[in-house]
Amino acid sequence: MTKRVYFFGGGTAEGSGKMRELLGGKGANLAEMSRLGIPVPPGFTITTEMCTEYYRNGKQWPQGLAEEIEANLRKLEEAMGARFGDPANPLLVSVRSGARVSMPGMMDTILNLGLNDETVEGLIKRTGNPRFGYDSYRRFIHMYGDVVLGVAHEEFEARIDRMKEEKGVNLDTELDADDLARLVEEYKALVAEKTGRSFPSDPMEQLKGAINAVFDSWNTPRAVRYRELHDIPNDWGTAVNVQAMVFGNMGNRSATGVAFTRNPATGEKEFYGEFLVNAQGEDVVAGIRTPEPIARLKELMPEAYAQLEEIYQRLERHYKDMQDIEFTIQEGQLYMLQTRSGKRTAQAAVRIAVEMVDEGLIDEREAVLQVPAGQLDQLLHKQIDPKAKVEVIARGLPASPGAAVGRVVFNAEDAEQWAARGEKVILVRRETSPEDIGGMHAAQGILTARGGMTSHAAVVARGMGKCCVAGAGEIRIDEAARRFTVNGRVFQEGDWITLNGSTGEVIAGQVELVDPELSGHFARLMEWADRFRALRVRTNADTPNDAALARKFGAEGIGLCRTEHMFFGEDRIRAMREMILAADSDARRRALEKLLPYQREDFYGIFKAMDGLPVTIRLLDPPLHEFLPHEPEAVAAIAEDLGVSPDDVRAKVSSLQEFNPMLGHRGCRLAITYPEIYEMQTRAIFEAAARYKAEGGRPLPEVMVPLVGTVGELRILKRRIKEVADRVLQEAGVEVPYTIGTMIEVPRAAVLAGRIAEEAQFFSFGTNDLTQMTFGFSRDDVGTFLPAYLEQGILEKDPFQTLDQSGVGELVEMGTRRGRETNPDLKVGICGEHGGDPESVAFCHRVGMDYVSCSPFRVPVARLAAAQANLKAPRS
Repeated sequence: MTKRVYFFGGGTAEGSGKMRELLGGKGANLAEMSRLGIPVPPGFTITTEMCTEYYRNGKQWPQGLAEEIEANLRKLEEAMGARFGDPANPLLVSVRSGARVSMPGMMDTILNLGLNDETVEGLIKRTGNPRFGYDSYRRFIHMYGDVVLGVAHEEFEARIDRMKEEKGVNLDTELDADDLARLVEEYKALVAEKTGRSFPSDPMEQLKGAINAVFDSWNTPRAVRYRELHDIPNDWGTAVNVQAMVFGNMGNRSATGVAFTRNPATGEKEFYGEFLVNAQGEDVVAGIRTPEPIARLKELMPEAYAQLEEIYQRLERHYKDMQDIEFTIQEGQLYMLQTRSGKRTAQAAVRIAVEMVDEGLIDEREAVLQVPAGQLDQLLHKQIDPKAKVEVIARGLPASPGAAVGRVVFNAEDAEQWAARGEKVILVRRETSPEDIGGMHAAQGILTARGGMTSHAAVVARGMGKCCVAGAGEIRIDEAARRFTVNGRVFQEGDWITLNGSTGEVIAGQVELVDPELSGHFARLMEWADRFRALRVRTNADTPNDAALARKFGAEGIGLCRTEHMFFGEDRIRAMREMILAADSDARRRALEKLLPYQREDFYGIFKAMDGLPVTIRLLDPPLHEFLPHEPEAVAAIAEDLGVSPDDVRAKVSSLQEFNPMLGHRGCRLAITYPEIYEMQTRAIFEAAARYKAEGGRPLPEVMVPLVGTVGELRILKRRIKEVADRVLQEAGVEVPYTIGTMIEVPRAAVLAGRIAEEAQFFSFGTNDLTQMTFGFSRDDVGTFLPAYLEQGILEKDPFQTLDQSGVGELVEMGTRRGRETNPDLKVGICGEHGGDPESVAFCHRVGMDYVSCSPFRVPVARLAAAQANLKAPRS
């Protein structure tokens, strides 16, 4: 029989830390902590499979689940010595989500479940604390009313704010028992007004509603959006954890907190976190009160702090990773509510991994596997120029490092809309909520007036690699008027500000940003990664500057140099247009002679930057019409510049128009009809190589012919390229090793790769175009329907970001295999955007490629991903 519910607590557990897929991360870790003898309130976990079944059954519980929940509830009553719904001695529970990977703040939680008008009196009698009883009850109505019954959170907040105003107090903790009892009645009346029925008093009805709400929260817009951003499959589902309540709001000997075993922003080895006295856990993460640093707990509750210190160190040793923990202290007694691998910035991830090796906690292999490859991209983000003069207008907490410059917006919707039209924005909020996830993703950075280092804004921003300043209390935000004031100064929507997430500074205006320096821990991690990987990593670079930057990031050559980008400079586009408008071959050659020196200089600079490393140069690929203007004013200006009539220019533009340019007269097809174009480019490549070789350099050119679909195209063009190359080198009296290959981007080329390999010395899979042609999607137009495909589960991921392994990948694998059957020495790589995507890099490793190529800033990502792929599945 399928087991649906797993019990934990009292030093034993039916589950374990290895059961994340079934119990979710929270449930698995609660079971593991119970097994380790760590003080965990007992409870039970409803499996992720039940969430999947719930949706499959039209949001109905699968058969047998109710009975298993009731049986485990009886076990929980026995463990706690209290009964669920008993007016004299009530058991209260929390109901929390728990997906197999952490999704902080994305799904729902309900605390103090089991309270009603009778059980609250029993709770008060048992504790002798009326204020605590009514505080717990009003919190429960608020959370249950919001999460389960759909009464807006703001409605409850408005009533407690009004009560505090009437009493002349600022904090919830300054309300007494009578105030809170009155608030309970106001909250119940609010629920009845908004829902048309009384607040449910039956604890079993409450429990079922809460479990359903957690299941339902798996598919809220914010959770779906989070999964999209973090590549989490939609069919995993969430577990539900029902756990005996322990109370941090029983007075000044009680507290609740969130902490990290190391600093999640910097990676420094320090116990790092926050807590609130006389509060419940949601108060800390919601940012409603600004919490105190964890070090202060040592002064207030030294015994509990010493126990917490021993437990966190034990957990880190056990899991061999930095932990994110939640705890509650109930009248001096410590309870652990959660442990999980902590979200951290890339800077922290690298430092923690390297220092754990130095401490002997993990080895170099484990360190390389511990850092998510995609996260390294954050390390390469800009910082504030240390030479810049800045005007600091406020200070908050340095919640997520880096720097951001943008225009102020005050809600998530505006952030997304402004960003979609190309604006850089800073999202400014009192505190963020899970509904803000889309705007946080669109923004350059996030600024909040309230909240701490473990608030929603801080945790989510760190996970995204976004700069964030939290808890900037000097800022007064007026969302309705779309402005904030600080020290008498007003900033309107659209005004520019700069954030320094490393110091917590909020700065007026736009400040210059600079690229970070990469050394120290990063260099050591990359050194280990390079030792463990089998794939080489090259870069896509079209200029000497890009090439030099990529080499600094560890690129081992250029896998794609796009020559067409070199023609758009102001000093060259005229000659290019003259060539296109030429009436015959001779006229085209005269125009191309003007372009030759520019191309030669470009290639010379790139060879110099990549001295001793291979440089794959793709000959002209796009259709010619891309180099011509279409607006009447621009057409007239070109005609005057070139001394031809505007009618001639318009006629040429018209003649070059194609119904589907992507499949039209471009790439090798241009060279077949206009051979002089590739002849000029080949001359430029080898004259530059000859010059650099004569100077003592080591140029290694690889000439790549794009868009080949037949072996005949490559055979003809290879012969022409070789004739020009050999002639130039012979005239220069130097020897330069070179190869000629092709880009595999037409599906037919992958199918006929064995034939094409008779002529090619290398294959480079151009997966951008190969994806377009395999799917029949236009990359420029796919935005009109791809979101619907992803939302409805037709496609799991955007195939232009992560390689479609079952379709496009099948062609890549077949092309590689067939090519090498013909030519065992065939070098194979990939040069689409997929070359910097960790999942795609792992695929390239698996199919036996020699290298991947990606943009300069993704080179470290690809190096680490390649090492991880080889450690997980070593090449024989």
